[in-house]
This record gives sequence, structure tokens and C-alpha cells, in this order.
Amino acid sequence: MTPRERKDITPENNSGINLVPQILTCRSDCFIEAGRELKDMGYREVNLNLGCPSGTVCAKGKGAGFLPETTALRKFLDDIYSYAEEDGLKISIKTRLGYYAPEEFYDLVEIFNAFPVSELIVHPRIRSDFYKGEPRREFYAYALRHARCPLVYNGNIYTPEDYDDLGRTFGTPPDTVMLGRGLISDPSLIDKLQGRAEETDFVKFRKLHDTLYHEYQKVMSPDINVLYRMKELWTYWRTLFDGKDREIKRLLKAKKYAEYEEYAYSIIP
Repeated sequence: MTPRERKDITPENNSGINLVPQILTCRSDCFIEAGRELKDMGYREVNLNLGCPSGTVCAKGKGAGFLPETTALRKFLDDIYSYAEEDGLKISIKTRLGYYAPEEFYDLVEIFNAFPVSELIVHPRIRSDFYKGEPRREFYAYALRHARCPLVYNGNIYTPEDYDDLGRTFGTPPDTVMLGRGLISDPSLIDKLQGRAEETDFVKFRKLHDTLYHEYQKVMSPDINVLYRMKELWTYWRTLFDGKDREIKRLLKAKKYAEYEEYAYSIIP
């Protein structure tokens, strides 16, 4: 692991949350080496990433690029689950439906059913979809009928209405969901899904913004590197601020802290 990766997963930097580190590899020896090191750090579960659609990742046969190699994938899973059984480590999997076609998912479910997968997180898109278009929910419905492990739905949950719509599709809302871009876009989304809020809590948003901004400043320099991270977040956050397009455009051009702060704090209520 790089020093940066090690710092990200150091338990003292993640107190108070149930963190499950994710491993991205197509080599079982590398997975097992990482799994042993993570277990030594105190982790009891890890996740295998079979969903990343990045071109550079897939070109190396990792992430979603591993999905069409079903013979190699089965051997890989046999290796890592044999190790996990001996070492007392749980392994969950995050997957897409396939690489070329969603129908690949039928064979993938059969492969996953042969192993003690602690949790299967399904993003119902294929690799070429990336994050565009509507998730192919009918294939998640297939998993509900045929998968033998606990399931998690992932994909396009931005509002409570999106979650409720899943209930209409599947007959009942999923017991467990994974939130990615939706939670970045609206940090109050979990409160809304659990009925604790109807609108975005901008007091919490300001605390989140300020914490990220100041913590980035402690570990990164010069100004532009910190601002690059913050601007990336604002491409998601901008949906919360109707009527502030002009200020956000100026913020996205900022090159110094003072300039960024002038626009950011004119936008956040």
C-alpha cells in the first residue's frame, strides 16, 4: 500500500464508523496480501470491486474488466474465499451486470452463488453505460429471485422519491442501498430517506464544507490543489443552489483561497 492509502484506512482516522475497505485487483495473491494486512489492522470484512468502469482499470483486467473472464474470475474467487475461510475474513462484492451485455449477469449470479459472499452490491449497468442512462432494474429483480446472499441496490438514488420508486419496481423497497453520487450531491439525503428531514440542512452542509476545506489545507498545497478537490465537489453540490449559477461559475474559476472563499460563502446560506 502507498502511504496515502494506508493513511486513508488507518483505524484511528475512521473511528465511529463501520468501514469496509475495498480492494481493486485481478490477482488473487495481491488480494490475499492486502486482506492479511487489513485484518492485521483490525478489519473483519473487505470488498472486491468488480464494478469500476474506468478505461485504465478495465484495460488491466480489473474492476468491470474482470467480468467477462469468467473462468479466471471463478478461479480467483476460489482462491480468495479459501483464504478468507482460513483467516476468518468476510468478503463482499460490488459488481456491474457485465462488460459487454447485461445478460452476462445470469452467469455471474451462478458464479457468485458458489461462494460465501457476505453481501452482493449490484449496480445494474454494464461497463459501457458508465453512469449514464437508467439502471437496468429488471436484472436486479433477477438477483432478488436467484442470488443466495444478501443484496444491496446501487444506482441513481438522489431523492426519497427515487428510493420510493424502487419499491414500486420491486414490490418493496430494498432493505439496503448504497449511496454514491446521490449522497455527495445532497449530504442530507440519508436524513431525508430516514424521515428525519424534508429539506437540505445547510448548517450541516456548511460544517461538511468547512471540515473538508480546512482538512485538505492541512495535507495539500499549493492553493490550486485544494481548490481542485473542492471544485470537483461543487460539480455535485451545485444542484442544491438554484439561482446561484453565476456565483458557482466564478467559484469554479478561482485560483486562490481568498477568491474561492468570497464566492463559496456568498452561495452557502
